[in-house]
Amino acid sequence: MPYKGGAPLINDLLGGQVSFAFISMPLVASQVRGGKLKAIGLAGRDRAPQLPQVPTVAETLPGFEAQSWVGMLVPAGTPQPVVARLASETAKALGRADVRERLAGQGFIVVGSTPVDFGTYIRAESDKWGKVIGDLKVTLE
Repeated sequence: MPYKGGAPLINDLLGGQVSFAFISMPLVASQVRGGKLKAIGLAGRDRAPQLPQVPTVAETLPGFEAQSWVGMLVPAGTPQPVVARLASETAKALGRADVRERLAGQGFIVVGSTPVDFGTYIRAESDKWGKVIGDLKVTLE
C-alpha cells in the first residue's frame, strides 16, 4: 500500500492499521528502541550498531541488500571548485564526533565519500535496481 511519507505509515503501524512495513531506520529507530515497534530485519548488508540485536534479512536470504541512503547533490554543471568546497566542508562536518553521534542517535549510519565515489555508488544502485525492474517487468500504474 503506498503512503505519502513515513509519518503516516508510522502512525498506522503504531495504531495497528498496518502489520508490516519496510521503512528507513532513521524514521523508526527511536520507536524500536522504545519498544513501540519491533524490528524483525534490516535490509542493509550489515547489522546496525544502533540496533545490534536486529538481524539482517541477508542472514536468512543470502545476498539480499536494499538500503536507503541520503546524499548531497548539486545541479549538473556546478563549477568544480564549488563541488570541491561543498565536499570538503561536508567531510569536515561528518568527521566531527558530535555530528556523527547525533546522526547515529537518529538511526543513520554515517559513511561519507568523495563526489566521484558517490557518483559511482549512485550509478551502481541505478544499474542494480534497473535490472530488477527489467527482470520483473515492473511497470508504473
